[in-house]
Amino acid sequence: MAGCAAARMFAYNASLCACDPGYYYYLSSNGTASCIPMPGGGWGDWQVGSVGAPRNQSLYFLEPVLSVYAIRRLTQSQAVLLEATLASLLCWIAFCAAARFGGRDPRGEKRLFRARYWVSRLDCLFDNSHWAGDQQVLRKRKTELGGTFSVASLIIFTGLLTVLLYQAIKRRSLEMHRVKPANAPDLLSFVNDLEFHISTISSMSCTQAVAPLTVAMGTPGFMDFRVVPLSTLFTYSCTNTSHGPSITLRCNGCRVPPRDHYVSWQFVDLLGQPATAVGFQFNLTARQHGNNQHMSFVSGTMNSDGYTDDVKLKTFRGRDSNVLKIQLFPQIYNNLGNLRLLQPLVQDFTQGSMFSDVSSLNSSLQNPRDGVVNTTLYISYLSDYIVEISNESVVGPVYSQVLVAFMPSVWQFVSASCLNVKQG
Repeated sequence: MAGCAAARMFAYNASLCACDPGYYYYLSSNGTASCIPMPGGGWGDWQVGSVGAPRNQSLYFLEPVLSVYAIRRLTQSQAVLLEATLASLLCWIAFCAAARFGGRDPRGEKRLFRARYWVSRLDCLFDNSHWAGDQQVLRKRKTELGGTFSVASLIIFTGLLTVLLYQAIKRRSLEMHRVKPANAPDLLSFVNDLEFHISTISSMSCTQAVAPLTVAMGTPGFMDFRVVPLSTLFTYSCTNTSHGPSITLRCNGCRVPPRDHYVSWQFVDLLGQPATAVGFQFNLTARQHGNNQHMSFVSGTMNSDGYTDDVKLKTFRGRDSNVLKIQLFPQIYNNLGNLRLLQPLVQDFTQGSMFSDVSSLNSSLQNPRDGVVNTTLYISYLSDYIVEISNESVVGPVYSQVLVAFMPSVWQFVSASCLNVKQG
C-alpha cells in the first residue's frame, strides 16, 4: 500500500493508509490490495425461518448450474405427479407413432406391425363395435387411432385423478395458531440450544478482539439487574474469515429466563490495523435440546443506511456501541410431537459511532480515544405468552362422499369429450 495508490484510499499519520468511509481494506489471493464496499445489501437481506428450514445442504453444490429453488419447485409432489402424467402420455403417443409409421408389413413379421393390432384392441371409447368385425381391415385401422386416444385419455384421467386425491390428502388439515398466557412450568419446559454468529465486515482480525467476560441480566437500574461470568451461560469463540472476524456465542441447554441478556465485546486499534468496520452479518439459530431435525433462525446483514435516506457510505468507529436487539418468543408445535422452539426475531439495530466523510474519519484514526468498535447483543425474551401450533382436519365424511361421487362425473366428461372429437 505504499503511497496509498489504490482507489478509495487515503493517508493518515503521514505513513499509514486507510479506506474511505463505507469501504474496507481487502487483500486478494494474488496479493493485490484494494478497498471494497460491504458485500450484499442492507436490511432487505434479512431472513426469518422456523421448523421448515432445511438442514441438509447437500444440494447446494448445484447452485452454480441449477437453482436449488428450481429443484425444490420441480420436485414438489403435485408437480411430480403432473410431470409423470405428461411423460407417460408423450411416451405412449411416441410408441403409437412408431408403430404406425414403422410397422408397415402386410406379412406381420415386424413386431411393431403386430403391436398395431393390440393398440387397435384398446379402443374402448371411440368405437367398441370392432370386436364383432375383426376381419375388416379398414375398421381395424380406424380403431387403431381410437385405441391410441383411448389410452391417452385414460392416462390423462388417471393423472388428474391422482393430483385431485393428492390435493384432498395434502390439504386435509389447517395449521392453527393459539396464544395462551405463560406460567413458570411451561417456560421451564423450553430447553433450547442457541447459536449466534456475527461477522464484523472489516479488515480487522481476531487479534483485535477483546472478548466479553460477563453477561448482564435484567434491567439496568432495577433490583433484578445482575452481572454474571460469561462462561456460566455462553461459550465464546472468534474465527477469522475473508470478510472479517466472526464472533460466535453458544448456549447449550438454555432455559427461557425471566430477564433480558446483554453481551458486549469490542475491537481495538493495533499498530497499522485501525479498528473500523462497514457493517455486520449475523445468524441466530435455535434448536430443541436433543433434537437436531428442526430449528428456527433469523439471519441478515446490517450497514449504516438502515433507517435514514442518506445514501452516503459510512464506517463504524468510536466509543458509542452498535446494539443489535433480538427477541425470542416460545412456540409449541403440537403437530410435531410437542416440539418446543424459541423463535428469534430482530426488533432493532441501534447504530453506534460512525463517519461518512474522509476528513472526520481521518481525524478519528489519529485520535486514540476513538480506536475501538463496540458491539452489544441485546437478547429479549417475550415470555408472557406462548404460541401453540397444531393441525385441525377440514376433511370430513361429507367431503369424502362428495369426492367419491365426483369421480364418475369426471370420467363421463372425459369420455364425452373423446366422443365429440371422434364425431367432429
